[in-house]
Amino acid sequence: MSISTVVKSVQDIMRKDPGVDGDAQRIAQLVWMVFLKVYDAKEEEWEFVLENYQPVIPEGLRWRDWAANDEGMTGDELLDFVNDNLFAKLKALEVDEYTDPKVVIVKSVFEDSYNYMKSGTIMRQVINKLNEIDFANQVDRHMFNDIYESILRNLQSAGNSGEYYTPRPVTQFVVDMVNPQLGEKVMDFACGTGGYLTSAIEHLKKQVKSVEDEKNLQDTILGIEKKQLPHMLAVTNLILHDIDAPKIRHDNSLARNVKDYKENEKVDIIVANPPFGGIEEEGVKLNFPTKYQTSETADLFMVLMMYMLRDNGRVGIVLPDGFLFGEGVKTEIKKTLLEEYNLHTIVRLPNGVFAPYTGINTNLLFFEKGKPTEEIWYFEHPLPEGYKNYAKTKPIRYEEFQVEKDWWNDRKENEYAWKISIEEIRKRNYNLDIKNPNSIVDQVYLSPEDAYEAYQKSIKEVQLLKDKLATQLSAIVGELKL
Repeated sequence: MSISTVVKSVQDIMRKDPGVDGDAQRIAQLVWMVFLKVYDAKEEEWEFVLENYQPVIPEGLRWRDWAANDEGMTGDELLDFVNDNLFAKLKALEVDEYTDPKVVIVKSVFEDSYNYMKSGTIMRQVINKLNEIDFANQVDRHMFNDIYESILRNLQSAGNSGEYYTPRPVTQFVVDMVNPQLGEKVMDFACGTGGYLTSAIEHLKKQVKSVEDEKNLQDTILGIEKKQLPHMLAVTNLILHDIDAPKIRHDNSLARNVKDYKENEKVDIIVANPPFGGIEEEGVKLNFPTKYQTSETADLFMVLMMYMLRDNGRVGIVLPDGFLFGEGVKTEIKKTLLEEYNLHTIVRLPNGVFAPYTGINTNLLFFEKGKPTEEIWYFEHPLPEGYKNYAKTKPIRYEEFQVEKDWWNDRKENEYAWKISIEEIRKRNYNLDIKNPNSIVDQVYLSPEDAYEAYQKSIKEVQLLKDKLATQLSAIVGELKL
């Protein structure tokens, strides 16, 4: 049984519980359970490889102690244990500046978590279903993204806006092009469930050759996530990718004045899909210089990234078309971006890349700190033959980015690529929404059904035109006879 099937079964079982009201609570319930099961699998691994290992989760509270045995406690006994023992003790874990970061992570995860279930019998059924997943197994571990897909899809139906799953091919392509190196700090200021960060981890793992390299990797993957559920998922995701104590803050990246950041807090690499379409509260705007003050979330994140990038630092991010052609504050942001940073590449993505979460057209922006922009290269990502757009059932695939990768280091204009000088951009008042001038034709691919419908429509239009011409000709002939 696949992980996504197990997750669906778990949520179906939860629907029978009188205490769990709606998808949002079912997801929250599922997430803390999955976290505990994942963490127990990691602790078993650490116990095996590390001498004198001290458990992070106290004995008696570990998944293996109360949940792993399918014939274990159930009913009121299980419910009382979870409410009065498990949650109470994990929320009360003592931490100070000397506490093991792993303990801090567990406490932070449970501080905002709750047990919504009221039936210990149904809870036992859920636990037994989760026990079908083995997170010590590498195959199950790497299939964990199925859980994210299921959860995010349900978050959408639960009415949570802005929870957009960035397709793995996009995160992997962006990371490959930004090309982080061991020792460089990699940051995502709106990390969601950690997709960009896990792509960065996989990219950097190929460079690890020693214990010191491994420590470097552990210490330089950084993230911030505002919402509790994605934060917990990001922590779980990084643990599964062998980051022992993920440095993922549960916080709003925009809540601090950008002028307060010190040089040693800046980062080398930023990869992100900042939330767009969101509106920030009035007080948040005051954390930014007057000319950049706006309620548009994506714009504020863009300014934050420019402030937080070190010299020679590199950025790869997703932004909607609205940023490219927007005016007002957006113009001020773009002006600073082009005068103080090198915006060297914009990859224009087709419609449907983020289906089913949003249909907004998006772009991948790549820029560096260290010199101003002289020219911008554009690349229009081609759809596969026969596609008119991407969709949930026809998602973008990593190998489709090979055309960009082949072009990247030997840039020439072609049917997909063109460049614009900074002088031309200034003449356009920093409007970056520039269509492909080299496109031979705007190709639209239709399905056989759509093509047949269009054909029938055109036949009817031709017949109507012929009838109209015949009527006019008949009238003219009649007038001549008179």
